[in-house]
Amino acid sequence: MRTRVKICGITRPEDAQAAARAGADAIGLVFYAPSPRYVELAQARAVCRALPPFVSVVGLFVNAARAEIEAVLEALPVDLLQFHGSETPEACTGFGRPYIKAIAMREGVDPLASMADHSQASGFLFDAWQPVLHGGGGVTFDWGRLPAGNARALVLAGGLTADNVPAAIEQVRPYAVDVSSGVEIRKGIKSTAKIEAFMQGVKRGDANRARS
Repeated sequence: MRTRVKICGITRPEDAQAAARAGADAIGLVFYAPSPRYVELAQARAVCRALPPFVSVVGLFVNAARAEIEAVLEALPVDLLQFHGSETPEACTGFGRPYIKAIAMREGVDPLASMADHSQASGFLFDAWQPVLHGGGGVTFDWGRLPAGNARALVLAGGLTADNVPAAIEQVRPYAVDVSSGVEIRKGIKSTAKIEAFMQGVKRGDANRARS
C-alpha cells in the first residue's frame, strides 16, 4: 500500500496546484489564528478553487467554537476535519464530515488511550508537542513511541522532510504522512521543488517498506 500525503498549511493557490501536480492526496487549510499559516475564508476559497478534482481539502481547527467550524463548512468544500487541540469526542462530531484527531506526543501521553477516547475518528495524526503553535514547527518526536500493529489509520507528522521521510515510512509504516514546514521557503509559503523532493522521498520510503 502506498503512503498517502497531505501538504498542510497551504496559503496560496499556486502552492495548492504544485501539491496536486506532485501527486499529493490532500492539502490542509489552517483555521487557527495564532498560526503563521492561518487563512481567512476568502483566501481559503481561492485555494480551493485552484485545486483539480480528487485532491481532498482538510480543515484544521484548534479548540474552535462550533459556530466557527460551521461557518467554514458552509463557505468551503471541506472534505475532512482535523482537530489539533484538546477537543472532546463530542466537539469533533455532528458536522457531517469525517474527522481525524491529532495527538501531541508530549511526555506521559498514552497514544492508545487517546485513540480509544475518539472511537469515531477516521484516523489519528501523531505530532510533536507544540503547546502554542499546535504543529508546523518542524519538530520531530521519538517514532518508537507509536503503537505498533494498530488497525486504525495512522498519520505521521512533525518535522518531516524529503531527507527523513523515507526512514519514517520504513520504520512507522503509516497510512499517511503530513508535512508543512518541511516543504516551505518560509512560513506559509511552499516551495515547488521541496514538495516534489518530498514526494520522491515518500516513493523511496514506500519502496524500502515493500522490500523489508
